Amino acid sequence: MDKEVEALPADAIPAVLESIDIMRIMEAIPHRYPFLLIDRMVDIVLGQSAVGIKNVTVNEPHFQGHFPARPVMPGVLIIEAMAQTAATLVVLTLGQAFEGKLVYFMTIDGAKFRRPVGPGDQLRIHVEKERSRANVWKFKGVARVDGVSVAEATFSAMIMG
Repeated sequence: MDKEVEALPADAIPAVLESIDIMRIMEAIPHRYPFLLIDRMVDIVLGQSAVGIKNVTVNEPHFQGHFPARPVMPGVLIIEAMAQTAATLVVLTLGQAFEGKLVYFMTIDGAKFRRPVGPGDQLRIHVEKERSRANVWKFKGVARVDGVSVAEATFSAMIMG
């Protein structure tokens, strides 16, 4: 654990949220259609981890050109969905004063794409905090479809206060 981040007492139980819906996500982060890429979040452990859910549908604008005969969700959008899941977790952790604040990518490392994601798939985006220091947070993300890893990356971002 970083020395600059206050550690929870050994007997502290992290706050857990079962799920939040799209309306709560839109309160937390400023993204909107067509660039809001998560529909729900589950298994939220404040300050630690969460799972974002993205229901991939054929009527999304990127499928018109990527690729019409064989629609594939662009990998960069999967990474963006990881970042939106992480950003929502950060805002839920930090509280109402941070709702709607902009979050900027700083790094994306070790991005790997394992298999294509297309219409009808449900992405379950697992993010886990590796560390945080002031307004910079670093996460490991893994996106899965039917329990199989389709993409992963480590990334850091800065929340503008």
